Amino acid sequence: MLQISRNVSIPDDEIELSAIRAQGAGGQNVNKVSSAIHLRFDIHASSLPDYYKKKLLNLRDRRISKDGVVIIKAQQYRTQEKNRQAALGRLQELIKTVAVAQKTRKPTKPTKTSQRKRLDSKTQRGRTKLLRRKVAEQ
Repeated sequence: MLQISRNVSIPDDEIELSAIRAQGAGGQNVNKVSSAIHLRFDIHASSLPDYYKKKLLNLRDRRISKDGVVIIKAQQYRTQEKNRQAALGRLQELIKTVAVAQKTRKPTKPTKTSQRKRLDSKTQRGRTKLLRRKVAEQ
């Protein structure tokens, strides 16, 4: 069970984990051992509440495919178990970010004083530029 919050958890059978060979440097170990983890989680087929599903599907994240499948590849560590924990942790963090509701922004108006200051500074800047002009000969 992957615990998301007190009320929400994901059963292990909904998360597909497969071991693959890691990329990059690592000597002979990289060629022999499948230490990287490829995690797949289908949002549509999951037991998550509808609120979580909608938020996840609306996320603009490259880890979520068009079909609604979260794909995470963990290959940071040398051991398969650490990579498995890292992949599950990243899935957990992704789902937790969706659970937090964003505060709605209240639009504010500038104060009268700030508006007056802005217009006065524009006027002063205009006067300065006016004095830089060439003097017309008579």
